[in-house]
Amino acid sequence: MEISGLDYNTQRSKLILPEYGREIQQMVDHAVTLPTKEERQRCAETIIEIMERMAPQNRDNKDYMQKLWDHLALMSNFQLDIDYPYDVNQALDMARKPEPMAYPNSKIPVRHYGKMLFEVFEKLKTMEPGAERDQLVKATANQMKRNLMQWSHGSVDNEKVASDLARFTDGVIQLDLSKFVFEKINERDFVEKKKKKR
Repeated sequence: MEISGLDYNTQRSKLILPEYGREIQQMVDHAVTLPTKEERQRCAETIIEIMERMAPQNRDNKDYMQKLWDHLALMSNFQLDIDYPYDVNQALDMARKPEPMAYPNSKIPVRHYGKMLFEVFEKLKTMEPGAERDQLVKATANQMKRNLMQWSHGSVDNEKVASDLARFTDGVIQLDLSKFVFEKINERDFVEKKKKKR
């Protein structure tokens, strides 16, 4: 069904910077078509004032006005022939899409401990015995127990943590469970988090 005079955003041209809205984009498009440089300059300065009023909380930010003029240049596709108070060449960098990041495909034996803990296991293998290593062992063991509790992979008893820690450090770290004291973990916190996720 088509109704004359009605159009939808899906039928309109795509906005360059949607955060400013279609009205600002139309003002910029109009400014580009003005015949004299003086008119275009006056129109551009008015548009900048309106853009500034849209986010007054950002006025104190460093380079805020530079950013607004950069955005104006972007919205005009660099077609607005005026005397910019700032160098808008860096706006070209903003317009360029970044290269896609490579997805990390590192394999880890068990996912519930996460990649970072496996990096810690590697570090523990090469550390000299001493207070620094003891602190890292304590932090690692407690984090392992938290991860097990959070992801509910089998039992979360202390023996499982000690066994896994020894296994993933190639036997270098052996927790003496008769002396080692785990931090108290409130199991209710993990139960409530799981309920919220559902």
